Amino acid sequence: MKVIVNGANGTMGKYVISTLQSGKYDAEAVALVSPSFTEGEKDKYPALREYQGEADCVIDFSNHAGVRDLLDYCVSRQLPVVIATTGHTPEEMELIRQASEKTAVFFSANTSVGVAVLGDLIKRAAAAFTDMDIEIIERHHNRKADAPSGTALMLANQIKEVRENAEFVCGRNGHAKRQPNEIGIHAVRYGNEVGTHEIIFSNGLETVTIKHEAENRSLFADGAVKAAFFVCGKPAGFYAMKDLLA
Repeated sequence: MKVIVNGANGTMGKYVISTLQSGKYDAEAVALVSPSFTEGEKDKYPALREYQGEADCVIDFSNHAGVRDLLDYCVSRQLPVVIATTGHTPEEMELIRQASEKTAVFFSANTSVGVAVLGDLIKRAAAAFTDMDIEIIERHHNRKADAPSGTALMLANQIKEVRENAEFVCGRNGHAKRQPNEIGIHAVRYGNEVGTHEIIFSNGLETVTIKHEAENRSLFADGAVKAAFFVCGKPAGFYAMKDLLA
């Protein structure tokens, strides 16, 4: 599999390159794309449009603000794309949905297989514990810009699939008491924390806590490469980690 790495000079882009070079998968990075690159560097390009060579897939760990250019490129070349960038606005998400009608788009705010399993578990718990309060606590490093994290919102939306009247309360404050239909989402930022997501279910009689801890960012790169293998050859459509697990 020939992969274009978009956002290649960022932290996660470098992990993807390392994963592709590890020999673990029959895959290679044929083009590395980042605005920080200058023209003329071998296999490095400042913009996606500068590379028109062979490719089977694009893995995107860039910035959500560049999603239009990313999608235009992938649709024009009929390339499947794995979008693992977070922080997309509703308008940008609509662009992603529209592009998925023309090419295969694999979108996930978190490409960890463990987080995908976590999402399945909390949906089951939310359906079973109908009288329980639900709180989500996410922890990340002090350089993360978006809050709540894309993963926390993804998990909250998975719970909402079985609790349709749920309302998200991000960073609770003030003097009003908690409402039964609330899902509290709390963002904590410190040090070099890779990423921890903890979901608490409680009704005053018992408490159930389900937690995922990321110990190394390479796990996200590994999941993104697995997603790339999955989406290659797929028809146009919108795919996610749950499809990878099916």
